Amino acid sequence: MSQYRSHNDLPSNTKAVSINILNARLADAIDLALLTKQAHWNIKGPNFIALHEMIDGFRTELDSHVDTMAERVVQLGGTALGTTQVVAGSTTLAPYPTDIYSSTDHLAALIERYAKLGSLMRAAIDATAEAGDADTNDLLIAFSRALDKQLWFLEAHLQERE
Repeated sequence: MSQYRSHNDLPSNTKAVSINILNARLADAIDLALLTKQAHWNIKGPNFIALHEMIDGFRTELDSHVDTMAERVVQLGGTALGTTQVVAGSTTLAPYPTDIYSSTDHLAALIERYAKLGSLMRAAIDATAEAGDADTNDLLIAFSRALDKQLWFLEAHLQERE
């Protein structure tokens, strides 16, 4: 993928590594944001309002990180790839089931996908550190921290002291 001219003084190969990583994780993050809203709309159960509101807050936070990653791609001279067509063809997250309703089923589906993106973020953190892009690394660390917190909240709804 070509880069446009930018006065950002990172080496071209460092920019290329970060742009590719960011666009890959952007597809996953957009997918996660969409499936989070799917759960928000359709979740049912005794903790409905608490889960409904919590999950909606997750979507808001995800949108902020999506925007930050997309803008970083452009800052580095790349093109942010966030269309539905690109996301559908690039996401590494498992398709979200549209035939579930119980809070337990939605929580399990969300946990699986939040954990997967969290793992992918940690790999992206390592790769951008190795490439020498501290700023991209920093924004990925912030997103990873947010995903871990959201995962903790989701898991807490299914865990009880044994």
